[in-house]
Amino acid sequence: MKIRILISFIIFLFITAVLFASKLTPKKNEVTNNRFIKVDRYGITLTSWQGPWACIFDQKQQLLWEVKTDNESIHDGYWTYSWFNGVTGIENSGDCYFEKERCDTLDLITKTNQEKLCGFTGWRLPTEAELRNLIVENDRPGENKIANDYFIQIKKGDYWSGTYSKPLKRFNGHITQGAAAIDFSKQQQKVLPYQNAAFVILVNSHVPKSL
Repeated sequence: MKIRILISFIIFLFITAVLFASKLTPKKNEVTNNRFIKVDRYGITLTSWQGPWACIFDQKQQLLWEVKTDNESIHDGYWTYSWFNGVTGIENSGDCYFEKERCDTLDLITKTNQEKLCGFTGWRLPTEAELRNLIVENDRPGENKIANDYFIQIKKGDYWSGTYSKPLKRFNGHITQGAAAIDFSKQQQKVLPYQNAAFVILVNSHVPKSL
């Protein structure tokens, strides 16, 4: 009799602990909604159900991110770029429609700063760490491991970071260095040759005034 009572008490404590832990653990969408804030093209913050939005403010990293589009503007998510910062890298080896020649990362940065996306200049490539910190758990099979409800038009493939002069594991001839990239679909970090055509999502260290 005593053993049954003891077992029942242990089961009761276990169930109570599980229920208590579930209340303390936020759901994935709640974490995402608390972390990211939509920002329109004028730099005004929006609620999570409002739109359209041109940027996302990441409260965790205190960074403003470019939002990709599907309208053949300079922010179209399908455009790719070779890595170039004005000195290091390879010019004009990506694909886009907004340049007479082919595209590199400096082209996108220059155009975005001229536009003053979301009211700001200072747009740049993210560091490897900043880009990696966008990876989040996603329970939607087949989707990228990023907050897809906020970061729309993110493609499956490599995204350039601003971290460069990194050694290549495999290289041909004189090509021994490249820049770091992140693949959100595979959650992979890698180093790519500068001439590779990869996607880009820009970042800014300014905080919108409406926050």
